[in-house]
Amino acid sequence: MGESRGVAAAAVLGLCVAAGLAAGGALMGTAIGQVRKADRYVTVKGFAERELPANLAIWPLVYNAVGNDLARVQADLDEDAAAIRAFLVGRGFKPEDMTLAAPRVTDFEAQWTSGDRPVNRYMAEATLTLRTSNVSGMNDAMQASTDLVKQGVALLRSYEYNPLFLYTELNSIKPEMIGEATVDARRAAEQFAKDSGSRVGAIRNAQQGYFQIEVRDAHSPEWKKIRVVTTVEYFLDD
Repeated sequence: MGESRGVAAAAVLGLCVAAGLAAGGALMGTAIGQVRKADRYVTVKGFAERELPANLAIWPLVYNAVGNDLARVQADLDEDAAAIRAFLVGRGFKPEDMTLAAPRVTDFEAQWTSGDRPVNRYMAEATLTLRTSNVSGMNDAMQASTDLVKQGVALLRSYEYNPLFLYTELNSIKPEMIGEATVDARRAAEQFAKDSGSRVGAIRNAQQGYFQIEVRDAHSPEWKKIRVVTTVEYFLDD
């Protein structure tokens, strides 16, 4: 009789183990299904672009004077600086918009080693810089700068000091452009999901790209092209 009880207990234990394994297998199957479902996502890129005018302009006016008397050369530079300031003020710019850098002086006689002595011993180059939010006004002034040449101001074309046109209000348009790029990304995800017989779910991950500010074209540097590309991962549902 004891033996029959042992057999019965073993049978019950076996049933319990089998039930446990079955339940565990069912739970494991559910977990695997959830993992596989979580692995179903699509990565897309969204794009947004705007063309906006520059809101800050910087114009370095480079000029020089030559002579054998350094004091006279400096006096000529001072006269030219006064003429440039008067020209800019006359076109509506404020004196505080202008800054004058110290001149750079070259002594040709100090560099002379042979041949004819230089006609002018000294050449001094100076730069008066206009920094303004009146971009269109600066454009007009640049076109009218021949008036300064007529007054005897020796303006130089300098590749080192070119006029600059900048856009400095990026933070004010960032949220809208990121939103536009995200909408563009979702459109791409929805098209992919449609082609694959799925539906777009929640965002799995999102990365904001770098904002790029470029000149729209070489002939209108005062206009900027602003771009951003976002990378978004969306879950895909059945």
